[in-house]
Amino acid sequence: MASITGGELLLRCLQAEGVTTVFGVLDGSHNPILAKLSQYGIRFISARHEAAAAHMAEAWARVRGEPGVVITGIGPGALNTTAGVGVAHAEGVPLIVITGQRRRNIIYPDRGGGFQVADLIGLYAPITKWSVGVRHWHRLPEIIARGYRIAMTGRPGPVYVEIPEDVLKESHEETEAPVEPPNRYRPGTPGPGAPDAIAAAVALLAEAERPLLHAGTGVLWAAAWEEFVALGEYLGAVMTTTLAARGVVPEDHPQYIHLLNQEALLTARREADVILAVGTRFSELDGWGRPPWWGDPKTQKTIHIDVDPTAIGLNRPVDVAIVGDARQALRALLDGLRERTAPRSPHEGWSRYRESTVAWQKELTAALDMGMGGINPGRMVQAVRAAFPREAIVVMDGGNTSLWTVNYNPIYAPRSFLYTAKFGHLGTGLPYAIGAQLAAPDRPVYLITGDGALGFNLQEMETAVRYQLPIVVVVAVDRGWGMERTSQLAAGIQGFVETEFYPETRFDRVAQGFGWFGVLVEREEDLPEALAQARAAQKPALVQVMVDPMANMSPPGIRTFATVRMDPREIAL
Repeated sequence: MASITGGELLLRCLQAEGVTTVFGVLDGSHNPILAKLSQYGIRFISARHEAAAAHMAEAWARVRGEPGVVITGIGPGALNTTAGVGVAHAEGVPLIVITGQRRRNIIYPDRGGGFQVADLIGLYAPITKWSVGVRHWHRLPEIIARGYRIAMTGRPGPVYVEIPEDVLKESHEETEAPVEPPNRYRPGTPGPGAPDAIAAAVALLAEAERPLLHAGTGVLWAAAWEEFVALGEYLGAVMTTTLAARGVVPEDHPQYIHLLNQEALLTARREADVILAVGTRFSELDGWGRPPWWGDPKTQKTIHIDVDPTAIGLNRPVDVAIVGDARQALRALLDGLRERTAPRSPHEGWSRYRESTVAWQKELTAALDMGMGGINPGRMVQAVRAAFPREAIVVMDGGNTSLWTVNYNPIYAPRSFLYTAKFGHLGTGLPYAIGAQLAAPDRPVYLITGDGALGFNLQEMETAVRYQLPIVVVVAVDRGWGMERTSQLAAGIQGFVETEFYPETRFDRVAQGFGWFGVLVEREEDLPEALAQARAAQKPALVQVMVDPMANMSPPGIRTFATVRMDPREIAL
């Protein structure tokens, strides 16, 4: 019989889960892992900062629909990782987060004065679904298995596992800690929900005159986008999504209403007689599911499907609760409706929704003429969207730059939009783009970011070129904190306080210094050619676009974004 280290035992656990790629930053405590990586067919993508590594793992998870794995070091490395893990926790993304820790005889009980010693289990507890330390070599497979089960059960989320350096180095006979395949310890996909709940939902939808379907990220995790759209088409229903779930419905679908098309959206929400919400908690950016953003739950019927029972009725009372897998539940509803009613055309309210949509589109067109010098940000975003195919993965980062992007960059495919919709965490863009390109090497990946946001993880340019990832980064440079300028102006502050950047910054030259293709664009007419060159470079590429600072302060939807976060009692109805 052969003996193996704790590091190799960990790799066996990950291999059993189908892991091929882990993200992290190297640490000396990892050597028992690194020594055996190639034998288990696992690659270690080494970032330049631990938070960025976690962002990359999150992007991998969101694009592939499976847990991402991040492994970082003891002490400072583990602390740095928390920023990325906190984002994944907010976004509901499954991560297996593994860090080192000092030897067990040092950390428990803490004798005081230890080098790079911190209470990591306590630190990670508020930002994970489970935070645990391995204290015995033989329990490592059990803990990793339980971590995967927790990360993927109910609403997905990160799990933290601390492994002391002496456990990673410790050796025992391999037969002493068998590693079981996932089907031996993890349940399969849940069913469609209780039959009586399905029947009640079918009855409500069959009688509905103005149904509305609203998708959250649970639809993406269940891979239920085709079923969602098919049901919406069968009912002639309005279809909407949360910000994070963009792409569930192609945004040029005639029954889709864009989340910033506010007059049409709010009218449709208020007029709907039956709402079918799938995989969403009705978060703050969705007005908590309450008036004035939606109809009165006393009279407007709500059907809520979620795999997590604690999400149902969390912010909005429901009439029918379906605890089950979104894909199977939607199939069951569609089958039931086909037995009861014929397909329907969109109801008469659509004529008004379309009128409102035309007015919104006119406003978007008018906003493209704003500015006194430099390139209009909306025109920049339109040019970028036109340079990439429908299935491209779109990454978004920044403040006002993100609002311009939401308005002018439609999303056409599921699992193709990456943004921190629940956290608004600046700096995720470049790591997300790297993780997405590694997860989907055959799909184009582009990032639209602001100059402030790009500065948070600029060092990851080296990571992108080291792995020769042909991502395209378009950075809108307004030489300052654009959204803070907007905020200070609205607050009546005379002059801007600490919003200005060094005006001569050249990100294109920084990119060239990292071995990227880099180009500066100061005229709108030069942008299409610059984007074509960036795509043709077949290596990481950055396009610096000098946008008009004044125009950038007023992206369409900025007031909507600010208002939706107010208490409804503060809004004049």
